[in-house]
Amino acid sequence: MSKTSRTRSKTRLSRSLGIALTPKAAKYLEKRPYAPGEHGRTKKKADSDFAVRLREKQRLRAQYGIREAQLRKTFQEAKRADGLTGENLVELLEMRLDAIVLRAGIARTIAQARQMVVHRHILVNGERVDRPSFRVQPGQLVHVHPKSEGTEPFQVAAAGGHVDVLPPVPGYLDVQLDKLHVVLTRRPKRVEVPVTCEVQLVVEYYAAR
Repeated sequence: MSKTSRTRSKTRLSRSLGIALTPKAAKYLEKRPYAPGEHGRTKKKADSDFAVRLREKQRLRAQYGIREAQLRKTFQEAKRADGLTGENLVELLEMRLDAIVLRAGIARTIAQARQMVVHRHILVNGERVDRPSFRVQPGQLVHVHPKSEGTEPFQVAAAGGHVDVLPPVPGYLDVQLDKLHVVLTRRPKRVEVPVTCEVQLVVEYYAAR
């Protein structure tokens, strides 16, 4: 798929889910705040309970750019942990390496963050990690490989090139963007995580499966 096709696909998905998955999609949603297709502007009948829950689950999955199997696996882990399952789910997803790279402002989108990790540009405590799903632990340093720091994408990031299109850095991260360094200082709390999702509906979706 070409870059243009991927952009159109993300924009269409963003309009369908009612959330901006990329900065470009955010601009499109400002102009066209309705679903894609010829019936996008027309008033539809109320969605069923299942459709509402499914949509919320798809929203969460799309914001982290993960496969269904990955989300389901994380849900099962969240369910086994102490506390509220929905909050646990988001907190565990937020500790993914690609999510940390995005929140720190090193990447512009979750897709770019995943690509940076897969292409082995990202280190955790000095060791290359090429799995976007790698779970960062509190106290670990996430940083860019020295040989990659001088390349354009990372120079743009270090200069704060993505700051204006991303949410403010959340309180569980200590970021030195000019050095392309970020430390997860503690476990995230759901209320701090900048994702749009009614997590209880996601819990209800999986509970009914």
